[in-house]
Amino acid sequence: MNRTASIALLAALFALAGCPRAPRNPGLPEKTLESVASTLGAGDLIEVRIFQEPELSGLYQVGGQGDLIFPLCRRVVVGGLTANGAAEKLRACLSEGFLRDPQVSVLIREFNSKKVFVFGEVQKPGTFPYQDGMSIIQAVTLAGGFNRTAAQNSTSVTRRVDAQEVKVRVNVQDIALGKAPNFMLEPGDIVYVPESLF
Repeated sequence: MNRTASIALLAALFALAGCPRAPRNPGLPEKTLESVASTLGAGDLIEVRIFQEPELSGLYQVGGQGDLIFPLCRRVVVGGLTANGAAEKLRACLSEGFLRDPQVSVLIREFNSKKVFVFGEVQKPGTFPYQDGMSIIQAVTLAGGFNRTAAQNSTSVTRRVDAQEVKVRVNVQDIALGKAPNFMLEPGDIVYVPESLF
């Protein structure tokens, strides 16, 4: 089954299931909720909150091996886990003789392990940290906005899907004007803004 047929099948299944939500990015298949986009990796900055334990709460950075040094628990491996998974792992550790029924929450403050790339006719092309729920408008803004010569409605996004690169055209100017829905990025996406021919 080719990619277009797969996407059409997914859309039909959503409709049959009574799901009112359409795919957020036409032309690109969506990943599952527990995708790589929401998992922790080296360099990510998280905030740990433990109810009524302010001395344990605070900001922690994930180390190079996907671990963090946490009071009482010492080394805790959180790489590859979601924020909820990391909170559960910390809760389990703290429950083992340290705290009675600890209430732990983890918030991701910076996704430094995951990047998006913006090139072409923008003010400051480069590599930028991925942020949860990041849109193409946010990425272009981080890159300083468009140059005067940018062909905004010919912007493309390249994404690796099932070990293959898939490229879609995104009408960014139409998005900015409210004529098209926003386009949501995932870690590793490459945004390219070509030069206008006119």
